[in-house]
Amino acid sequence: MLNPALQTLLILQDRDLKRVALEGQLKSVPVEVAQVEGRIASEKAAIEAARTDLRELESKKKLLETEIGSAEGKVAQYRTQQLSIRKNDEYQAMGHQIEATQAQISELEGKELEVMYAIDEARKRFAAAEAELKAHIAGHEARIATLREREKGLGAELEGVRAEVAAARAAVEPFRLRVYDRIATRHLPAVVPIHAGKCGGCHLKVSSEVESAARGKQVDPLAQLPTCDQCGRIVYWDA
Repeated sequence: MLNPALQTLLILQDRDLKRVALEGQLKSVPVEVAQVEGRIASEKAAIEAARTDLRELESKKKLLETEIGSAEGKVAQYRTQQLSIRKNDEYQAMGHQIEATQAQISELEGKELEVMYAIDEARKRFAAAEAELKAHIAGHEARIATLREREKGLGAELEGVRAEVAAARAAVEPFRLRVYDRIATRHLPAVVPIHAGKCGGCHLKVSSEVESAARGKQVDPLAQLPTCDQCGRIVYWDA
């Protein structure tokens, strides 16, 4: 039969292990939420980058339209001026100027067509990318909602386990509780069995004195509990 003092400590340890596990899970939730929020930010940044590319092309098209309009205005102006020219060489020079400007207009119109085609392609890519990325974002947001619900559940469960820990601590003799707390701050589990002469915590061999004490059926509430020679954990004989 296991020492009653050890039984109360093992019950406390079981509750403490549950508490620590829940606290770890609860602590990991904000970290995971932050990671998912980072992925959402990346998806949104990708959408904005695609939108920026499309806007740059549209701005380029407007600039070309302005340049074409300006060149067409010059041609109209040159033609008006040409009508008042009487000298043949000046008339021909103005004609060359008109031809050069018209050639410039043709070149600009060619560039405008290329940009218009690029805009059409960019719009298609943007629409496809936006739909896909928004679907990803929706999935990420659903994941965050699930994590928040999990956080609430873990918080409620942790409160219950903390109450169980408090009840288990009340059942342990004060001086043994102090020993347990001192060990548990460094090692948890703090109470471990001996297997094949070795500590179940550090897995090193214990002395014959410790093993003999662990085998005993000491129930004196003031008796010192056996501890591992190496790691200091409380040990008991697991028959």
